[in-house]
Amino acid sequence: MYRKIYERLKEWKNSKYRKPLILQGPRQVGKTYSVLEFGRLEYEQVAYFNFQTDQKLLQTFEESLHPDYLIPLLSRIAKVTITKGQTLIVFDEVQLSERALTALKYFCEAAPEYHVIAAGSLLGVAVNREQFSFPVGKVDILDMYPMDFGEFLLAMREEELRKEIAEHYASDEPMPLVSHDAAMQMYREYLVVGGMPECVGKYAATKDFVLIRQTQDEILTGYMNDMSKYNKNTEIQKTRLVYNSIIVQLSRKNTRFQYKLVRKGGRASELENAIEWLVLSGIVSRIYCIDRAWKPLENYKNIDAFKIYMSDTGLLCAKQDVVPDDVLYMTSELDEFKGGMTENYVNCQLAANGYRSYCWSPDSNTEVDFVIQKAGKIIPLEVKAGENVGARSLKKYMDMYTPEYAIRLSAKNFGFDDGKKSVPLYATFCI
Repeated sequence: MYRKIYERLKEWKNSKYRKPLILQGPRQVGKTYSVLEFGRLEYEQVAYFNFQTDQKLLQTFEESLHPDYLIPLLSRIAKVTITKGQTLIVFDEVQLSERALTALKYFCEAAPEYHVIAAGSLLGVAVNREQFSFPVGKVDILDMYPMDFGEFLLAMREEELRKEIAEHYASDEPMPLVSHDAAMQMYREYLVVGGMPECVGKYAATKDFVLIRQTQDEILTGYMNDMSKYNKNTEIQKTRLVYNSIIVQLSRKNTRFQYKLVRKGGRASELENAIEWLVLSGIVSRIYCIDRAWKPLENYKNIDAFKIYMSDTGLLCAKQDVVPDDVLYMTSELDEFKGGMTENYVNCQLAANGYRSYCWSPDSNTEVDFVIQKAGKIIPLEVKAGENVGARSLKKYMDMYTPEYAIRLSAKNFGFDDGKKSVPLYATFCI
């Protein structure tokens, strides 16, 4: 399956400023597959090392961190002659070895001609560093996310539909009704399946939602186990409580995170470490509210006001135990959940395309769902689950800040009117 990260990896390989690369992201997003496929196509050979399955690796890095010592031993372990510039060295599950992480510094300083990629989850990189320092400034870092809707279409052999969507996004001309309806149907399927590569692959092969849900449940169970394995004992229960409350938060009209919905009397001082752990692990995404839409947006964020979204819409539906047909046909039973689910989808697409998103909320009665910076311009995005596109908050924003244009995401077709670019939800990946 094609992954957009491939182009970023090629840029890394060809950069004259290349450093050892850390590819990070939540579990099961396809890091190992993407790196190995990249190595197969772009290098003469790959030397692959997995710290979870090979205890010899841990012992080898205990002996020395210097590349001159490590390279001959790594060649022997992998049964591959590691050649400068021609062999891709892959350290998988690198979070399990603090010393291997530190060794990346020495590859950068003493052996930059070797091409090294370390794949690991954010939780390991952020938490599992007790004795050895993280190689700040000595590594390149790429974040990887679940497949966005554009990648999903390619996996479903809908390349022509993907191309048609991109063309109409650029022109603002409405899609033919047949194509629009087909894209909306694929969008609803994506909400249920999500972007986890294993789920997408199985769905492309079987169209079996029961099988997909079983796979999603296994991934969710793995996340819950990680909360125990890689977390402090005092934080495990609180982390799970926060994680389980996300569905409740997204089912409310106001999707801003509220501590009291985690448990009665919940406070920031009690739960902030749990939230931070979930964010660093990549399991969830947090966007802050801003009260002013000026540059730089980061200056105006309110650290006490934020939203939390799941990293994948398919996992969100599985965690809520949503019946696939309810999403495919957008039944009234989902009315309270549609808004939060749609926001979650949009956030996933924006994150996968490298945006740092905010929401604009200058007062308790006004909110624009997303604000991003695109090509140096600050752009507001209003999200609607259906075709009802009334948005008083967006009008207020436009009156105050007169942006070059705004984006209105909904079930409606493409168009441009009164400074608002109408974008169907299925085209969010084009932004």
